[in-house]
Amino acid sequence: MKKLILTVMLALGMAVAAHAAEGGEVAWDKAPNRSNDLPALQNGAKLFVNYCLNCHSAAYMRYNRLQDIGISQQQIKDNLLTVADKVGDTMKSPIDPKDAKEWFGAVPPDLTLVARSRSGHAGSGPDYLYTYMRTFYRDPSRPTGWNNLVFPNVGMPQVLWQLQGEREPVFEKVESHGHEEEAFKGWKQVTPGTMTPLQYEQAVGDLVGYLAWMAEPAQNHRVRVGTWVLLFLALLTVLVWRLNAAFWKEIR
Repeated sequence: MKKLILTVMLALGMAVAAHAAEGGEVAWDKAPNRSNDLPALQNGAKLFVNYCLNCHSAAYMRYNRLQDIGISQQQIKDNLLTVADKVGDTMKSPIDPKDAKEWFGAVPPDLTLVARSRSGHAGSGPDYLYTYMRTFYRDPSRPTGWNNLVFPNVGMPQVLWQLQGEREPVFEKVESHGHEEEAFKGWKQVTPGTMTPLQYEQAVGDLVGYLAWMAEPAQNHRVRVGTWVLLFLALLTVLVWRLNAAFWKEIR
């Protein structure tokens, strides 16, 4: 019996730890689905290369695969490649891993599959990323000067702060199980960014849409093929059913 109680307590502790790791501070917002929006995916790819690829790699994605979302090879060469990169190269960050570990406390993870790996009980991977990129705030106590509600004490700074501006979270005291706690209420804009709040949310939606596409570039093709296969099987089922009825009609 004692072993059973200890096992249950351990399981509950692991669940709480997982909840905290996934972001227990705020609920995840639903990310917009832009898997078929080529202009949005193209803008997301631009944001990824300009703001994310400086530290994070996408080592399982090649630049020339961006042609699948309507970016020509010449556009890739002119706008997305550095001098040393080639169109057939994988998206690798130029940052030195030793420097990255010293600056951020850990080497920034590869983002090729992040939209699939970050899913949890609170939502999908895109939901997590969409909320995460919109919940940074200034925190002078942190080494980078930034913190995050979804990932408390994160080592990553807010790389899009010039677009979003600086914000502060607003909390309010609420009663919970007889105790007074602070609950997240909203945001207070401290300094404006180059984008309006709506424009920034749209930009983050584009970026997250691209990350979701990058995690499985063949998803749209797979869905289209699967739809036609199901329609074919449905039609075949009707034909076989009618042929079977006609065959047994003559025998009876």
